[in-house]
Amino acid sequence: MRRYSTSAEPPPAQPSNSLFGKSGAPRSDWQTVRNLLPYVWHYKWRVILALVCLVAAKVANLGVPVLMKKLVDNMNVPAGSATALLVVPAGLIVAYGVLRLSGTLFTELREILFSKVTQSAVREIALQVFRHLHALSLRFHLERQTGGMSRDIERGTRGIQSLISYSLYSILPTLVEMGLVMGFFILHYDIWFAVITGCALAGYIVFTIVVTEWRTHFRRRMNDLDSRANQKAIDSLLNFETVKYFGNEEYEAGRYDENLRKYRTAAIRSQNSLSFLNFGQQAIIATGLILILWRATVGVAAGKLTLGDLVLVNTLMIQLYVPLNFLGVIYREIKQATTDMDRMFVLLGTGREIADAPGAQPLRVSGAAVRFAHVGFGYESNRVILDDVDFTIGAGTTTAVVGHSGSGKSTLARLLFRFYDVGSGGIEIDGQDIRSITQDSLRRAIGIVPQDTVLFNDSIYYNIAYGRPDASREEVIEAARAAQIDTFIRELPQGYDTPVGERGLKLSGGEKQRVAIARTLLKNPPVLVFDEATSALDSRTEQAIQAELMRLAQNRTTLLIAHRLSTVVHADQILVMDHGRIVERGTHAELMRLEGRYAEMWQIQARSAAQGEVALEDAVLAIEAGDATQDA
Repeated sequence: MRRYSTSAEPPPAQPSNSLFGKSGAPRSDWQTVRNLLPYVWHYKWRVILALVCLVAAKVANLGVPVLMKKLVDNMNVPAGSATALLVVPAGLIVAYGVLRLSGTLFTELREILFSKVTQSAVREIALQVFRHLHALSLRFHLERQTGGMSRDIERGTRGIQSLISYSLYSILPTLVEMGLVMGFFILHYDIWFAVITGCALAGYIVFTIVVTEWRTHFRRRMNDLDSRANQKAIDSLLNFETVKYFGNEEYEAGRYDENLRKYRTAAIRSQNSLSFLNFGQQAIIATGLILILWRATVGVAAGKLTLGDLVLVNTLMIQLYVPLNFLGVIYREIKQATTDMDRMFVLLGTGREIADAPGAQPLRVSGAAVRFAHVGFGYESNRVILDDVDFTIGAGTTTAVVGHSGSGKSTLARLLFRFYDVGSGGIEIDGQDIRSITQDSLRRAIGIVPQDTVLFNDSIYYNIAYGRPDASREEVIEAARAAQIDTFIRELPQGYDTPVGERGLKLSGGEKQRVAIARTLLKNPPVLVFDEATSALDSRTEQAIQAELMRLAQNRTTLLIAHRLSTVVHADQILVMDHGRIVERGTHAELMRLEGRYAEMWQIQARSAAQGEVALEDAVLAIEAGDATQDA
């Protein structure tokens, strides 16, 4: 059997260059933010108006302590003076109240304007990630754990809301207020007020950034352990029956607890470093506040400043340091948000292994003839699955593929659906290479009844209607009748509204397979694939459904993959596969006359069935004999 070069293997999905550098290093936080900006700037007029409201709110906030200074200075009259009330301008009091109210008004207007921006950005990104994940190859999903990936998406969308909220509602307002306060000090007081304020702010920001950067790896470690614990938990719960079969509840709990213990250690280290950061921030704030108040007190004592100036400086610093006091928390939350967003954007940037070719056209079906032209394929470069597979399924005919497990039968269906691209050769439908047509049109033209049927955690009706969501209820019920499951459904208390449970676990294997058959019947495609479609059914139901499948396959191009040879005797062409190659082909009668591999398999299965019947008769006789002895 000839081997294929590495190029015969579909390349693994790779991250796009926009998300990773040439060396493959993870993106920086600024790159993460840059990926977010286009979604926000889509609503640029709302963003601009929100920023205008932000600046207006901060100007109003700055005006409040300035008016308070004037009120204090105007109140500096002798006690008991009859003119005390006259020197308090009523206009200043009214202006003071108006400024306070306007600050709140502009803040709320900013939030009203920006709420649509935030929620729309979250919606657009979440939808894009969801669509992108469905566009990725089967290989990607087989190599990823659903629990960890869903947690990454959940944290990522939450991180978008946090980043936008903290940036617009906390960081930008604080920066604007810092600029306004610094400018006011420079214009109205000596340079030392601005120098002390600037040094305190710079020291606070530098200390916060340095320590927070040091703490970031604790957060990343916590995220990794959180995802890992979630993966273990979801994987264990999805395999609930397997855990019960082997009595491994404590083993699964131990695996889960091991990750929880590691998470606890990382969380404790993160909290300890947080305490150090909080103390350092408060020390810097206290130092700056003491120095600037001392400077203002000296100015009042020297007669250069008034009491109103002292009140103004104190109020401005407190007003500035209150939001600044939360800057460390906000910065940490922003770092956390970018860390959480990072994984989601990496998912969004993962390259598509199977993508539509440029200018791909929809499939044009004229008869639905399928051609496998010298196909070679391997999931890995050192393991060949299909080797020079060449056959044609004529339009409206049925071709069956049989062989031992691992011979490559099911791989044919995956390649036909283009879950993977062939390594060599090609697959054509009505003369059109499936790599040159759109994947959507290709998969709409093919229906499949898989061996392992997985259902959505919804009602039976929903799962059948999934074959064609726009079908009427009558059409759905007719498909269920054709699949011999309508009677069973009507006997259920909730009928077609009966929930099937996670992955359809509330239904038996045969019931799930009949739902899958009904779903495919409803889709009514020109090309059909039956991959062990009746393997989970009892003999009586299998015969009934086999007749229905034969009726369904009439005038349709059908690929029938089977292990039981009794289900393929009617096929127009039977292919016998072994180790990825076609070793025999022909009708049932022709292959039996060859007395080759197919005839050998037929005899083995016939002998096994006969032995099973004899064993069953012996068991019945033994039970009857035992009952007679007991009665005697």
